[in-house]
Amino acid sequence: MTDRAGLEAFWQRWLDTNREAEAANDWTKLVEFYADDAHYGWNVGPDDNFMAVGKDEIREIAVGLEMQGLAGWTYPYQITLIDDKNDMIIGFWKQVADARREDGSNYEIAGFGFSWFKYGDGKWLWQRDMFDHGNAGALFLEMMTAGVLSEGMTNRIEAAMSGRRAPGHYRAKDLPVPMWPTP
Repeated sequence: MTDRAGLEAFWQRWLDTNREAEAANDWTKLVEFYADDAHYGWNVGPDDNFMAVGKDEIREIAVGLEMQGLAGWTYPYQITLIDDKNDMIIGFWKQVADARREDGSNYEIAGFGFSWFKYGDGKWLWQRDMFDHGNAGALFLEMMTAGVLSEGMTNRIEAAMSGRRAPGHYRAKDLPVPMWPTP
């Protein structure tokens, strides 16, 4: 068990680095926060899960390939829940595009997004993200129709529609580590 002050300080460094990553459109600087054997995943649909295992895959796939087409997007954290008895943090965030509608409002994915982290030995041991894929798809379609969806995201959507499984995407039975982390 980590002392709460240490966990809060680590979280603040994470938030600060997240804002720097958003400003630079370079999410790879977040990799320093993960243990060498950390795993980072999320569910995409009934039989599609994403999982990156180890810092190299987190760098190359999770915050590399999976962030392509999202330059200019921000993920402002709204609320944080800290469980210092189990060394876990849940941070709730929004997904906000830099593109604007005709009324001046930003395109923003409706619904909730959050990340669930396990902390240990000064690093994230694992991370799981949850977000509303239905609302994300609807927003991407709206942006595509308005002609403001990035070329990178358009290419990713077209590749996904081809049926090819992108790097890091697995059927549930083939996941390299369980989606539900072990305690």
